[in-house]
Amino acid sequence: QVRLVESGGGLVQAGGSLRLSCAASGSIFRILTMGWYRQAPGKQRELAAAITSGGYTNYADSVKGRFTISRDNAKNTMYLQMSSLKPEDTAVYYCRITLTQSREYWGQGTQVTVSS
Repeated sequence: QVRLVESGGGLVQAGGSLRLSCAASGSIFRILTMGWYRQAPGKQRELAAAITSGGYTNYADSVKGRFTISRDNAKNTMYLQMSSLKPEDTAVYYCRITLTQSREYWGQGTQVTVSS
């Protein structure tokens, strides 16, 4: 059993910052990729940022230069530092991890609301 616990969401004014965390626990030998996805009301879930076990990162064009993804492999934890937030960043943010043998797990989501 693998559990993902997200934290750090909330309400912030445009231009502000938030830091999301995702902690994985349970039957984990090695986490391959960790990523943050987001889903705004009425829209499809989309990738915001991802990071591999080797530290390679990938960002959606809409967040490049504003968001920074990082991970602590010793703690099986991932972070998303979000700066210069915009109202269009408002969404539920989900943590996703992929393990060996093509296993993947999702977190329950954390709400981020950016007011104008």
